Amino acid sequence: QEYFVESGGDLVQPGGSLRLSCAASGAIFTVYNMAWYRQAPGKRRELVAAMDRGGSTNYADFVKGRFSISRDSAKKTGYLQMNSLKPEDTAVYYCNAQRNFYSDPIYGSWGHGTQVTVSS
Repeated sequence: QEYFVESGGDLVQPGGSLRLSCAASGAIFTVYNMAWYRQAPGKRRELVAAMDRGGSTNYADFVKGRFSISRDSAKKTGYLQMNSLKPEDTAVYYCNAQRNFYSDPIYGSWGHGTQVTVSS
């Protein structure tokens, strides 16, 4: 079963912007937090941003002031607006769900993710 479908990744120059989308199965994000993660080659997967059911947000320090998480409940879709992109943002980006901001991802099965490459 595929719970999430990520899209929107691309090749961009440093300082550029991208908007990632996450189409979720069913009502996942009406019950759990929406969360974005990323993984670069040779590195562990890390949390980027999350939003709880009430709209409160949690951002990793390395994206604060640059990235913004949002969702459209009617479309069952989450978003990650990424501005002022840096080469170190290069990674495959994934979405998943959390029970709270400090919990591990709920679903052990990850989607294909979407590749973000920041390079000049």
